[in-house]
Amino acid sequence: MTATTDYLAQYDAAAEADKFPLVRHWLDTEPLPFFKQLREQRPILVTPVCTLLARFDDITEVLNMPKVFTVELYIAKMGDYLMAHDDDALHTREKSLMQGLLNRDDLPQVRALVARIGKAILDGAGTGIEVVNDYCRMVPATLVQDYFGLTGCDKKDLIEWSYWNQYDNFHNHPFDLMPEEKRLYIVERHNAVGPPLGAYIAELMARRLLAVKAEQATSSLLVLWYGLKKLFRLLSGKKSEPLTDDMVTRMLRTNFPDAVNFDLTRVGINAGGLLIGAIETTSQAVAQILQFLLDNSAWLDKAVIAAHRDDNKEFDSIVWEALRFVPIAPYLFRKTAGPYTVGKDTPRETMILPGTYVLTLTQSAMFDPLIFANPDDFVPERNWYHYFHFGFGSHECLGKYVGMVMIPEMVRQVLLKPGIRALGRIDYKDGPFPEQYELAWG
Repeated sequence: MTATTDYLAQYDAAAEADKFPLVRHWLDTEPLPFFKQLREQRPILVTPVCTLLARFDDITEVLNMPKVFTVELYIAKMGDYLMAHDDDALHTREKSLMQGLLNRDDLPQVRALVARIGKAILDGAGTGIEVVNDYCRMVPATLVQDYFGLTGCDKKDLIEWSYWNQYDNFHNHPFDLMPEEKRLYIVERHNAVGPPLGAYIAELMARRLLAVKAEQATSSLLVLWYGLKKLFRLLSGKKSEPLTDDMVTRMLRTNFPDAVNFDLTRVGINAGGLLIGAIETTSQAVAQILQFLLDNSAWLDKAVIAAHRDDNKEFDSIVWEALRFVPIAPYLFRKTAGPYTVGKDTPRETMILPGTYVLTLTQSAMFDPLIFANPDDFVPERNWYHYFHFGFGSHECLGKYVGMVMIPEMVRQVLLKPGIRALGRIDYKDGPFPEQYELAWG
């Protein structure tokens, strides 16, 4: 099919049972021309399975109303993690606490840590690497240990736990049209990794809490010394020291009042959330950005030049613009809790009934010409606030700012290798996540 394909004519002519399978196929194989026709001719498409929203304004309106357009589909898969809560006390409280602990002042050190991890892996690989498993997954898994603090565990276990949680949470719903046998297999694998992950988190909390209590018992005399040392560094204008703690340590060191309801159980749940959210999303984004740039030699050359500069701004803007063309998913999904009219007082006005699955086509929104000038062109340094790379609204990614330094730095370390080239294309096998991608250099 080409950009001149009349998708809506095919959709309208299809039998009722065939309509959404057609839509699913276009979402998976040729989203951009399909989205373009939707924006221009039918920006709200009501299908037998779900309703699709294609325009930026409708999508941002919907995603800003979490009590109406809910994440109900998360609940059975995420348990009592904050992301399964919509605009309630737990969601607001725990997201605020975690955002504070994920101190944005850490970001320069986090980027430097990612650079060291990435460079060590690539240098140890010789003249080539299978980049998805040995790099794209291994770098964030190492960061999960070194910065998030999930220590004392094999990285391969962390990767597996993240994989099956992500797969079931975000790619195993009615609108994914998964064969029943495969759907059940994904659920089984998710259920199978739950107990070892839970046991590991319980052991981690006990082990790290003992260490923190021992530290606190012996360090009271050193408090004044550490305070004076920090003050001296600030007054002398010296750069921050390397990170000397991690997120688990920060949570356990903090004495939260009982009224805050952030006890050891909640600390453990949020530690697990950091793991699940970090590895697969990062891996997929980095792998797809690399393939996009390697497929577009002009922008690859510019990215390589920018990668060698001290200022990361130009390089990062190329990375984020590349991700607009190859996002980790073309939509965010929601389920309506009540009736709502989208596009009110416009020709596209549509009443969406309670219980409707809604796909907000965020990739389409990033090509809406009302927001993105010349949307089909590759234009770095676009307005960052118009991207949907980390979601939108109250469910925007908790680790957004970590991702904003980790993803481009991981790409950058690869492009610093001389003569970088692909030896194939990303292999997705039977899942939504890249499984294999061979790169060589030198």
